[in-house]
Amino acid sequence: MNKLIVLPKQQHSHMLEYMPNDGTLKKLADFFTMFSDSTRIKIITALCLGRMCVNDLSVTLNINQTTVSHQLKYLKTYGAVGCERDGKIIYYFIKSDSINDVMLNGVNYLLAN
Repeated sequence: MNKLIVLPKQQHSHMLEYMPNDGTLKKLADFFTMFSDSTRIKIITALCLGRMCVNDLSVTLNINQTTVSHQLKYLKTYGAVGCERDGKIIYYFIKSDSINDVMLNGVNYLLAN
């Protein structure tokens, strides 16, 4: 019933072929949600520079430790952040250079516009 008005059928087919499935779209939306909070962006930025514990993140970023812990839990849930225990101290780190790449691309985009 619905017909294309301007878009050529070949381009329409090509678009549909490359459109991610619903599961991938959900994961992609969740991925970008990680960057939708300024506190998470601060934490991600700090961790892109090196692994840190909650206390050091809290002091460095001037954010309450409870807030840092809550945001780290969120980032861990979505796979952006990992952790390692060394005695009593838990160190957090970025799990993939892709996270840093997204941050750098975002900054580069903002600087160019």
